[in-house]
Amino acid sequence: MFTQLDPALPLHVLGKGDGYAIGMIDYGQEHNLIWVTALNDSGEIWCAPNPSVRLGKNWSMGRKEGPAIAADKAAYAAKAAQAARTSPGARNEPCADCAPVHDAILG
Repeated sequence: MFTQLDPALPLHVLGKGDGYAIGMIDYGQEHNLIWVTALNDSGEIWCAPNPSVRLGKNWSMGRKEGPAIAADKAAYAAKAAQAARTSPGARNEPCADCAPVHDAILG
């Protein structure tokens, strides 16, 4: 059974990020609920199984950000920082596409 959510529910999909659930699929008692989610950062639509979905913080409800969301965001930030440190631009080296031009100019 498919249920359209109106209004959409803000949530966090572990490993994917924040988004809004726009629908929910219930295949029955032998399956997880599936949350049809539009992700904020990429605009992608993902069908996330219930164990991967978390509600975020809500000040008016007194709900704090859960530890799973905080850990997921920290892992994403660490991965992004590592990528920034190891990218050619971070080391002031040309990327593979620019290296021939760089070498031709600077020898």
